[in-house]
Amino acid sequence: MTDCGVGHSSCVESYAVGFARPDRRSWAQPVDQPKSWHAVEAHRPADELDGEVELAVCGAIVQIWGAQRWGRMSNGRDTCAECRRRTAPALRQVG
Repeated sequence: MTDCGVGHSSCVESYAVGFARPDRRSWAQPVDQPKSWHAVEAHRPADELDGEVELAVCGAIVQIWGAQRWGRMSNGRDTCAECRRRTAPALRQVG
């Protein structure tokens, strides 16, 4: 990531929220939560990612929902357990 463009950073300062659409679901991930919300590393403002298809921290393919913030909704029961586990240390530091 040393060659990032303007507005990008190599540090993950925030997480965008992505929704695992059925047509973009990663077949490597279990289907136990078909409506899961996922965390996506945001190397630029989440608003700029709105609508883009990205890879979640757990490996699921998701579409960014820029109006939501992962730190706010990460405790919800419809969120991916693996994304919650992987982002917990970062959220505690920001918290």
